[in-house]
Amino acid sequence: MPSKTNMPARLRGTRWLWLALCLAFALRLGAAFYWEATFAQDGFHFGDSEGYWVLAQTVARGEPYEYGPSGPRIFRTPGYPVMLAPIFLVFGDNPPVMPARVLSVLFGTFAVLGVWLLAKRLYGVRAANLAALATAVYPGLIALSVPILSEAPFCALIPFQLLLWTLASQADKKGIALLLAFGTGVLGAAVTLVRPSWLLFMPFAIVVGLILSRQRAREALIAAGVMAGLIFGMTPWWIRNAQVTGHFVPTTLQVGASLYDGWNPMATGASDMSYVPEFLAQERQAEADGLVDTTDTFEYRLDRRMRDAAMDWAKQHPGDVLRLAAVKFARIWNAWPNEPAFSRPAVRLAVAATYLPLLLLGLLGACQALRRGWPYILCFLPALYLTLLHMIFIGSIRYREPAMLGIIVLAAGAVVSFRRHDSTSGAGDRSETEEASNVNDA
Repeated sequence: MPSKTNMPARLRGTRWLWLALCLAFALRLGAAFYWEATFAQDGFHFGDSEGYWVLAQTVARGEPYEYGPSGPRIFRTPGYPVMLAPIFLVFGDNPPVMPARVLSVLFGTFAVLGVWLLAKRLYGVRAANLAALATAVYPGLIALSVPILSEAPFCALIPFQLLLWTLASQADKKGIALLLAFGTGVLGAAVTLVRPSWLLFMPFAIVVGLILSRQRAREALIAAGVMAGLIFGMTPWWIRNAQVTGHFVPTTLQVGASLYDGWNPMATGASDMSYVPEFLAQERQAEADGLVDTTDTFEYRLDRRMRDAAMDWAKQHPGDVLRLAAVKFARIWNAWPNEPAFSRPAVRLAVAATYLPLLLLGLLGACQALRRGWPYILCFLPALYLTLLHMIFIGSIRYREPAMLGIIVLAAGAVVSFRRHDSTSGAGDRSETEEASNVNDA
């Protein structure tokens, strides 16, 4: 039973949360309407959006999950198309795009709630309020709530997975810890089915956690639960892919294309899929000449052809691979958008003025996290993981924005730590820990 003395502070914390949620929804909805009014003539604008839209229509119709009649069957994971499918059921076979944008707005708002809960668990209510407000107004996350892309639900789910993992690590009883760990893995599978690049985050975080944790036996037990949940959640998709191709396909058959996008003679660090028609022609010619095993599907063989071409080029040009990795790193963490269409002075100023302070405070919070240990370190791992991943594939600030959610939590923790340190003359760490403990107990 919460004490009466704590009740006013908690009510104030809830009011700040509702303020952040309303502000996030209003800003994202306004951006969605602005985009629709300004760029509707460009269609979806992003090439990936068309694929999600077509697959969502397929799901709504109850047709085989493939991109067009007799098209690729493992083109995209089904998470985001399944989320879009109800729009077709409600508005008909050719719905307006705006309801899908509103759905992204809701996902973007939901991410604010996840950040608030995670920050509250780790640092207390003050940090949670700061983190929620920062997430609500951060331009990069507002921008991700406008396009028809999987980043919006991706950002909505990440903080909740980190929260579940944190709860598992802090649970007193092994049974509860294992249950929460299993839920973490299942949610990780759901995130992967929305954004396939997330699949290796769980093994990556487990390795880092086992190296840095002070309680390796406990973390190993939790790791087992996380991996069991991940495998449980991914198994239906793996079985379906094996039935389609006769091979184990962990996510999609777009990995080869994505890898060649990052490693090829014309690579610049940005995306350019103009090479795909040439590979399509090569594979069709090889099939006509009887040079390939046609027991494998065309989609599978095409993926392997592009993957092998990327790997061969990388082996022959290791210096270019390193150079491109540096270019991609710079593109991911650039202070303003890389694309000329989004590089107007006002946009650059808005992005830099919000991004750079959060990044610097987040890095400071990450340094403090190393001292605090797991699960504080967990908040920084999405940034590290996504950076390493996209230094291989392609680089864009679009791919850093989901990682900013954990950085914002760390930044809020750093700010609260400063304030407590100033007010207590060195006793800030103790008071901060006590408040977070009180919040967690509640």
